[in-house]
Amino acid sequence: MTNSYPIAASEVISESLVTRSRFICYISHCQSNEQAKTFIASLREIHPQASHHCYAFITGAPNDSQGYGFSDDGEPSGTAGKPIFSVLQGSNIGEVCAVVVRYFGGTKLGTGGLQRAYSDSARQALSQLKTTLKIAMVYKSLACQYNQVNDVQHFVEQFAGKIIAKNFAEQVMLTIAIPRQNKESLQKQLLILSAGKIILKKAANNAINIK
Repeated sequence: MTNSYPIAASEVISESLVTRSRFICYISHCQSNEQAKTFIASLREIHPQASHHCYAFITGAPNDSQGYGFSDDGEPSGTAGKPIFSVLQGSNIGEVCAVVVRYFGGTKLGTGGLQRAYSDSARQALSQLKTTLKIAMVYKSLACQYNQVNDVQHFVEQFAGKIIAKNFAEQVMLTIAIPRQNKESLQKQLLILSAGKIILKKAANNAINIK
């Protein structure tokens, strides 16, 4: 993760009526594509008679395209999923999924009308969403002496980090997660503690996966 960013911290249900068609927007926190798809599937079960279940999601950071997804679900191409996605992306909120359920009211809205209806529905719901800040963390490893472990742990916690893996051998190998903005301050304290011997290094991927 390169920067801290806001993420969805509540669920929202917002309904609007456009030329007799009902648009019900659901927003939820989703951390993975699978979680988003489960959320979408649950709304299909709640609204089996709805005409469309259009959606968009960003399951990681707002600028991480690997977590993007959207669907028109039978509406004309580009009139539903992409407008919803554009609203989400413009908010700079991550880990969020929006599903707009439409009950057709008998009057066609046209391409422009659909785009406005879906984007307005998502925007209205998003305005009610509570968010929290996700802190950008980096993963580092270090080697220290056994008699230094308690002091190292103290400094890691002092700078809002946490130890996520320990390996006891000739030295103690620690894998830590630390807020990106605190990394340099932690390194300075560790250098003072160890007379320049404890160096933060990039953590191995298999160590990170232990957390």
